[in-house]
Amino acid sequence: MKKSFLFFLFGVFSTFTVLAQQTIVKGSVKDAVTDEPIPDVTVTIEESNLTTKTDAFGQFAFKQNLPLGEQILKIEKVDYTTKRYPIVVNEGKTLDIQDMTLSYNASDKKDLYIISISDDQLNSEDDGLTSNVSGLLQSSRDVFLNAAAFDFSATFFRPRGLDNANGKVLINGLEMNKQATGRPQWGNWGGINDLQRNQEFSMGSTPNDFNFGDLAGTNNIVMRASKYREGGRLSFASANRSYEGRIMASYNSGLMEDGWAYSLLASRRFGDGGYIDGTLYDANSFVAVVEKKINDKHSLNFTSIYAQNRRGRSTAITEEVFRLKGRQYNPFWGDLNGDIRNSRIRRIEEPILMLNHYWDISEKTSINTNIGYQFGQIGNTRIDNGGTRLVRFNGQDSYIGGARNTDPTYYQNLPSYYLNVDGGPTAYDYEQAYIAQQNFVNDGQFDWNALYTANSTFENSVYAVQEDRIDDKQLMANIILASELSDNIRLNASVNYRNLKSENFAEVSDLLGGSGYLDVDFFSDEPAQNTDGTLTTAQSDVRNPNRIAREGDRYKYNYEIDANVLSGFAQAVFKYSKVDFYLGGSISKTDYQRTGLFENGYFVGNSFGKGPKVEFENFGAKAGLTYKISGRHLLDFNGVYMTKAPSIRNTFANVRQSNMLLQDVDSEKITSVDASYIFRSPIVKARLTGFYSTTEDGTDTGFFFSEGAGNNLVQEAITNIETQRIGGELGIEAQVTPTIKVKGAASFGQYIYNNNPNLTYYSQEFGTGTAQFGDGTTNLKDLHVAGGPERAFQIGFEYRDPDYWNIGVTANHFSNAYVDPSALKRSAAFVTDPELYSETQFQDNTQGGQNYVVTGGEINDVDPTVAKQLLQQEQFDDYMLVNIIGGKSWKVNDYFIGFFATINNVFNQEYRTGGFEQSRRVDYRSQLQEQTNPNGPVFGNRYFYGNGTTYYLNVYVRF
Repeated sequence: MKKSFLFFLFGVFSTFTVLAQQTIVKGSVKDAVTDEPIPDVTVTIEESNLTTKTDAFGQFAFKQNLPLGEQILKIEKVDYTTKRYPIVVNEGKTLDIQDMTLSYNASDKKDLYIISISDDQLNSEDDGLTSNVSGLLQSSRDVFLNAAAFDFSATFFRPRGLDNANGKVLINGLEMNKQATGRPQWGNWGGINDLQRNQEFSMGSTPNDFNFGDLAGTNNIVMRASKYREGGRLSFASANRSYEGRIMASYNSGLMEDGWAYSLLASRRFGDGGYIDGTLYDANSFVAVVEKKINDKHSLNFTSIYAQNRRGRSTAITEEVFRLKGRQYNPFWGDLNGDIRNSRIRRIEEPILMLNHYWDISEKTSINTNIGYQFGQIGNTRIDNGGTRLVRFNGQDSYIGGARNTDPTYYQNLPSYYLNVDGGPTAYDYEQAYIAQQNFVNDGQFDWNALYTANSTFENSVYAVQEDRIDDKQLMANIILASELSDNIRLNASVNYRNLKSENFAEVSDLLGGSGYLDVDFFSDEPAQNTDGTLTTAQSDVRNPNRIAREGDRYKYNYEIDANVLSGFAQAVFKYSKVDFYLGGSISKTDYQRTGLFENGYFVGNSFGKGPKVEFENFGAKAGLTYKISGRHLLDFNGVYMTKAPSIRNTFANVRQSNMLLQDVDSEKITSVDASYIFRSPIVKARLTGFYSTTEDGTDTGFFFSEGAGNNLVQEAITNIETQRIGGELGIEAQVTPTIKVKGAASFGQYIYNNNPNLTYYSQEFGTGTAQFGDGTTNLKDLHVAGGPERAFQIGFEYRDPDYWNIGVTANHFSNAYVDPSALKRSAAFVTDPELYSETQFQDNTQGGQNYVVTGGEINDVDPTVAKQLLQQEQFDDYMLVNIIGGKSWKVNDYFIGFFATINNVFNQEYRTGGFEQSRRVDYRSQLQEQTNPNGPVFGNRYFYGNGTTYYLNVYVRF
């Protein structure tokens, strides 16, 4: 008996000793929203054969054959976002990881990444009005692209030198890029953050299930009622960036037992001004999404979006204005009866309706059919100061009226104007400059009262508020096929159609106290009148001459654009143990046609009725390969060649007044290749990429007043543009501890013009003709394509505490940003005296007009050294921005309460985000005089300045 008892004690102590020395990894998994344990979660220690599942209480444990050292613990479950945790396994120790969380996503696209996005990240629809791509990149999990979207975007940074016209934005598979500009209009779905957190992003030309894509990538916003988790969210945001406050409420039913699901959202954003003075914000958004799951194979989803947005605008300013008023100055607003009123208001009101049918033919094949309709209006106001009254003497018409420019920054209001005199300024000139300076510093805002006073003096309004309107009606439809042909091959294909009818016109928005506005061109200098004495060229519509326009009437211009795009694409994706690769192709046909509703006096016979239809046929091909050296090391290659139809904006000449087409317009030809090395370890994730792309036959247009083009308001058309973009990008992050992550990002590029493009000018003064200088080219070769800094570097860290709070800090350095160069200044106009112009006809164009070369009066005292300095492209100074982000959340009964906040540009750094050279005075002598002006150039470069220190705070409740 005693011997048996001794054996029993020995066994017990031996068991305790073994248990004390056993290596164990255990933990638990909970739902990130409900805080409830999740059973049947697959838990794997990567690069081992160890896999287990959580029990009914969300618990799991590994107790045998554990690999030691640094490992990766992966937790995954269907309809949840997979997570990977770095761990360290020590022999004889127990590692207990409690309360790991998984986020529900209900994605049925296992090969695409869907990410939950924060409110501040989704707020980037404000950036959609610029040419960056932050909105496109916001759903990417890539380290570098996250830096580009959320830290670099404030500087107008463009990854690989591409803007958002080079990317595609889809909602439920339907393309939302505008046909007029090729860019997405982010304001069409602004303020609906809670229903836009599910987004699928394909980087660059990599495979996308819905669309052939473009160089900057493709982002599909998934808005299906059945894919939203049941529950609601109420939030309030405060900021000093674009708006001052935002209230948002949303509720999702989830998929109910009867197969129905719905989601509702309402939000309001408001503010008297953002960081820039006078930029009011007034926006309301409403969304309803309803889905019916008919059976296991069919589901119908209806989405309706109404996002009304009204914003006060600001503008680029010269260095002189910046010195006098600072970077928050905005000349567009002024005081009216104690209220701030902005003369430039941008208004967007374009509801979107969508119906989506999802058909799972089998477990391997599905068809998605979508139809959408968008309608509404976009308006941009400005002051029309050309109001006149009609005077008839001896049967001949004449017009009396018109007024000076109302812009407070008009060059004659600034000190530089009084010092820009031949022979140098006198004491009197300095006195006048000082008076102008004091007036501008002490006031310098828009004078609304002066406009009302002037209008009360005359029969017709001298001043009126003009709203340039675009009323679009667009029908969108497509059919998308996805099929798993085998375990290794996936096929995607689609057919897409878009039809646009766009009404474009000017409307009298406000007569500013007057009774009517005479719809004629005060600046017409027609030498002879027609038989009834009417000045023909002055008429906006010769079929209704000398018309008095009232508030709400269309005037000045009125036309329609009809556009059709039919396209198709197909791609095959092959996945094997060592190599993945894909092949894709696309074809499309695009046509545009203008229909004039006014017959303009400058273009009689070529402005009313239907103009010629222009058609473009395009195609694209792409391919890529990923070679898996090992589980940690990958090589990735992508290449694409595609042609792309020009936008509506870049197709027509003087589109507001005539049916003319631009000369030499062709589809743009794009070639791009990139290669990446990707490293993934338990601690470090990194991607190093080199890229190279070229474009040919590009077109760019602009409108401005120029003394160098005969004192005319002209349309500048730069055609046959070739560009080259080359560089590299790096993103790296290291999970140095379970709570601390260190990250870095870098972009190094050079984006230049690769040729000397053609330069042509159109104007009402030329009729259906054109004008060119010298050989008709502009010397842009080797100049930089403007568009934010070419080099950007980031280093930062994130700390995520187990007690549900986090903080992150990034330092971001930017350099090699350039001003947008004037094409006119780099043409033969630079060495041509504008007072001695002569014209030589060189050919009749296809539209019945005469083309002219501007010659003669060559400036013969050009100093080559000085000329080189005058034509040098300005490079902006380097700068660094520090940003901070943090947040905290709590669970109170069944409610989740939290906040997060960001502070951008912590040290209030002053910097320029972009700018452009003015083309008003471009000849050598004028430029020389401009640059030697004691108070700076009168028509100097205009700059966009970045915000100082700004914040964004969001408080929310989830239930």
